[in-house]
Amino acid sequence: MDQSTLLSYCMTKPGAVQSVRQEGQANQVKVGEVMFAMTHTVDGRPALSLKSSAEMAGALRSAFNAAIPGERLNKAHWSTLFLDGDIPDSQLYQLVDASWQWAVAGLPEATRQTLNI
Repeated sequence: MDQSTLLSYCMTKPGAVQSVRQEGQANQVKVGEVMFAMTHTVDGRPALSLKSSAEMAGALRSAFNAAIPGERLNKAHWSTLFLDGDIPDSQLYQLVDASWQWAVAGLPEATRQTLNI
C-alpha cells in the first residue's frame, strides 16, 4: 500500500479536507476541525497515523509489528502504521473508516449537520 492510495481513500470520506503540514511534510486529513488521518514518513518509512479509542490502539499495536504509538501525536489515541509492514491492505482501509467515524462522533451536532454527516 502506498501513501497516495490511502490519502485518496481518506478523501472519499464525507467532509474530508486535506492540508499539508510543513513540519514533517505530512498530509493531514480532517473532518470538520478534527484530524482523523495523516500520511507522513517516519525514519524514512512511509506511514499513516490514525485516531482511535485507547483500547483499539492497544489492540492494534499488539496485533501488528508495523503499528506503534502515534509519532508526534497523542500516544493513547493515535497509532502510526508503517505501510511497508505486516498490516494487510484491507485492514488499513477498515482502520481509516474507524478513524473517520471516531472523529465524526466527536464533532458537535451543528457541525455534523453542516457537513451533512
